[in-house]
Amino acid sequence: MHILQPKQRKLKPEEVEKLIKNLNISLAQLPKIKIKDPSIIGSCEVSDVIEIERLVDSKKAIYYRVVSV
Repeated sequence: MHILQPKQRKLKPEEVEKLIKNLNISLAQLPKIKIKDPSIIGSCEVSDVIEIERLVDSKKAIYYRVVSV
């Protein structure tokens, strides 16, 4: 991982279920990230959910993306 690349981690299935329930959305409604995206972590497969941590105005912001084809 490059120093400028945001921290990423793959969510466990139970974490995905909790996220979907808390946000009251379906998996298809999450923003997508392509499996061939060079910034994606190596151990991901299609339909996995990635948590991305970025610094925005010196504050930690969390984003979620679902891996797609």
